[in-house]
Amino acid sequence: THSLQYIFTAVTPGINFPEFTSVGQVDGQQIDYYDSKIRRDIPKTEWIQKNVGDDYWSSETQRCQGTEETFKVDVGTLMGRFNQTKGVHTVQMMYGCELDDDGTTRGYRQDGYDGEDFISFDLKTLSWIAAKPQALITKNKWDPDSGWNNYLKGYYEKECIEWLKKYLTYGRETLERKVVPEASVFQKHSSPSPEVVCHATGFFPKAVMITWQKDGEDMHEDVEIRETLPNQDGSFQKRSILKVPAEELQKHTYTCVVQQKGSEDIVRGIPTGGAPIAIIIGVVAALLVLAAVVAGIVIWRKKNSGFKPVPPKP
Repeated sequence: THSLQYIFTAVTPGINFPEFTSVGQVDGQQIDYYDSKIRRDIPKTEWIQKNVGDDYWSSETQRCQGTEETFKVDVGTLMGRFNQTKGVHTVQMMYGCELDDDGTTRGYRQDGYDGEDFISFDLKTLSWIAAKPQALITKNKWDPDSGWNNYLKGYYEKECIEWLKKYLTYGRETLERKVVPEASVFQKHSSPSPEVVCHATGFFPKAVMITWQKDGEDMHEDVEIRETLPNQDGSFQKRSILKVPAEELQKHTYTCVVQQKGSEDIVRGIPTGGAPIAIIIGVVAALLVLAAVVAGIVIWRKKNSGFKPVPPKP
């Protein structure tokens, strides 16, 4: 599965962070960046810089600057809807599309406020789904706009896919590379139960899964899977935390399995400084099903008593 995704974030002013940022990603690798301090869209990977010209960056800069102004209004508007007058608040939006190896495509659009879902677009019904009562004003404003909603459907299902295919062609050598993860295990002493952390890092592409086994049997309880995060070099990292009583760690063998398609098994020894437990790190050849959390994004423009979404980025 290949993906193209954009993430916009606006925050209340007065903190040591840009009031607005825009990040584009292809298959999880950042391709561009804009913020309200530098005021221009810049490339973040060599392959896109080589394949698009100055007109592209000029156009994207103008688009981001317009979106920045819209978002600054949105933060204040939503604070009003939630009866807030101070504090740090965020408006975030994501949109994107996916292309499977068999040609199946998907598009998504969603936005959030203060880290929670606010409203999303249903491409099948061409209607908006309000996740909060405060979003009903927006839903009632946007649902009747069939022309705009049909345009969005076309963008996410066609135009977005066309851009994704272009980017995949531009960055094929980089995006199709494979880097095997480095895996390690360490124990953290915490109350009431110790934590055993399985950490995989340096891998590419993003599709890696971490699971735990107890005496050779899969286990799902007492396990916390953390989000896959990017490294500065374009690779990824992920961790899974096992929380079981210290006596259980001594009685049983707990195995952390890191799965990446086509990789070979690797084994790590017992972590030092912890309980006498045997932790095996395996990187196993497996066909992974990557659950993509791709969502679309809503940009609001204040208009009368509601908002109007503005066109998405390519």
